[in-house]
Amino acid sequence: MSETWWRGAAIYQVYLRSFADGNGDGTGDLAGLRARLAYLAELGIDAIWLNPWYPSPMADGGYDVADYRGVHPWFGTLAEAEAFIGEAHGLGIRIIVDVVPNHTSDRSEWFRAALAAGPGSPERERFWFRPGRGDAPPNDWKSIFGGPAWTRVPDGEWYLHLFAPEQPDFNWTHPEVVQEFLDVLRFWFDRGVDGIRVDSAAVLVKDPDAEPDGLDPYTDRDAVHEIYRGWRALADTYPGRVLVGEVWLPDQERLARYLRPDEMHTVFNFPFLGAPWDAGVLRGVIDDTFATLGPMGAPATWVLGNHDVTRPVTRYGRRDTSFDHADRKHLAPTDPVLGVRRARAAALLSLALPGGVYIYQGEELGLPEVEDLPDEMRQDPIWERSGRTDRGRDGCRVPLPWSGVEPPFGFGDAEPWLPQPAGWKELTVEAQLADPASMLELYREALRVRRAELGDGSLTWLPSEEGVLAFARDSGLRCVVNLGAAPVPVAGEVLLASGPLDGDGLLPPDTAVWLR
Repeated sequence: MSETWWRGAAIYQVYLRSFADGNGDGTGDLAGLRARLAYLAELGIDAIWLNPWYPSPMADGGYDVADYRGVHPWFGTLAEAEAFIGEAHGLGIRIIVDVVPNHTSDRSEWFRAALAAGPGSPERERFWFRPGRGDAPPNDWKSIFGGPAWTRVPDGEWYLHLFAPEQPDFNWTHPEVVQEFLDVLRFWFDRGVDGIRVDSAAVLVKDPDAEPDGLDPYTDRDAVHEIYRGWRALADTYPGRVLVGEVWLPDQERLARYLRPDEMHTVFNFPFLGAPWDAGVLRGVIDDTFATLGPMGAPATWVLGNHDVTRPVTRYGRRDTSFDHADRKHLAPTDPVLGVRRARAAALLSLALPGGVYIYQGEELGLPEVEDLPDEMRQDPIWERSGRTDRGRDGCRVPLPWSGVEPPFGFGDAEPWLPQPAGWKELTVEAQLADPASMLELYREALRVRRAELGDGSLTWLPSEEGVLAFARDSGLRCVVNLGAAPVPVAGEVLLASGPLDGDGLLPPDTAVWLR
């Protein structure tokens, strides 16, 4: 096993609840995932990242974790998780699990004990309990999900939650919190997990009582790095393990600090994910990525979407093709044909770049965002916390279509927990495997070539016309992406193209090609 496998890996994100239902209750589970492992092996991925599978009240899709050492009954058992890890390893697929260190569930044993123990108790010191300002919260911090970041308990104190009230924040100055998470990492490493994806990695350290010091009061404070040095020291005792940070920071110099040799191995490339379909902007992001990560010795990662983000097919069909959590542009007009064409080209761009790449489940099928979900079925807490003004993230979490011509499209035997559009009959795995021109076949072939010729390494930019990205990889493979308005000439043996080339060797707009 290569100890640096992650540097050039293709990693597939599984949102377990929506991947495949193995027991017929409408919810995806480990049984469904295990039954579909062959599909993922044949797709050509190197690793799977799973969103939280732990016991949880599901106030935030499992990110309100009640027990970090178990598996939610919806998904199966710990024994099934261990069997899944072994089966994946048998297929050459490594496993990354999500760990949520900023907060727990309000139903967790620790938080229930804190509520019962009362003000001033040692149990409350594991969290951020504070007296209020009369009937007002301790300060004016706002929740990332909308509304205040403080909730009052019956004895009059308030507790901090940067997300939903059901997700109380840990106090990371408390040694028991530090030790608990080291033990959690060890628990999963001992079960064969190959990596940890660290949720909301930059917001662990905060001081609600501090005077303004020029820093954000709870994001990217310097003391957070000591936490990850401890995690890295532990991970280094398990060869081949990787720490992946979810770090949303606009300052690339600050971001690079998380990638020092004694901290994280990689972080998600959110500037690339949020970039508009514009050649100049994308080249700038790519160059900045290498400039930021190169001195750290860390590989780049390339991400088009995830469980929190509007799906690329929908986003790329809009007038504004960028992504920003503050404005998801719900219901903005989108051209689905244009969106698919650009998403296919973006796939070849991201898969050709040096470093690791993440594929969120359904991207390989070209699934669009489902924006017309019935209001009563929405489960993302953002929906209610925003006063029903932000439709949230449910639209990218709709269960996958596997086969057949009507819902549930082979997802399972019962009605899925979120409804699938009837039009997805053309996007099922079954339908796309029968179509050589499908999005799925494009991904399968691209991943095959990528494994043989690409992955980690470097690139060399090539001369190109305005609106065109062109570069060569170490193997000699060239990638050309036309983001302009007119066809451009290309020369060489075509290995793979995101769409048909014009007869005279011209690359049409919104099309990418790999050349030898």
